[in-house]
Amino acid sequence: MAENRRRLRSSTVVLGGMGVIAAALTSCGSEPDRRCVDRDSYDYANGYRIVADNNCNSSSSNSSYGKNRKSGGATVDADWYYDADVSGSYADYGTFSRSEAVDRGGFGCSGGSGGG
Repeated sequence: MAENRRRLRSSTVVLGGMGVIAAALTSCGSEPDRRCVDRDSYDYANGYRIVADNNCNSSSSNSSYGKNRKSGGATVDADWYYDADVSGSYADYGTFSRSEAVDRGGFGCSGGSGGG
């Protein structure tokens, strides 16, 4: 019986370790979290105002942003904002650069952690 318990514990550790490895690998290959924001709406206390995704171009390159129409006739300077802290309808502390967001990476990813 003691031998049976030891096997159970070992397999639990192995299975748990495999889960951690799987999570690390999938986090590296996945797209960074992104929100469509109005670049002209920055508020020091809140960050950028999140707008509907259809205001952002489907392309994720930095050069693709520009004035886009939203319902109601108003224009917004919309662009994708990556890896931001989201609070309500505002996003802050992110980046407009998809490649920088990917470089930040997750657990087990290669890439630099910018110091600036």
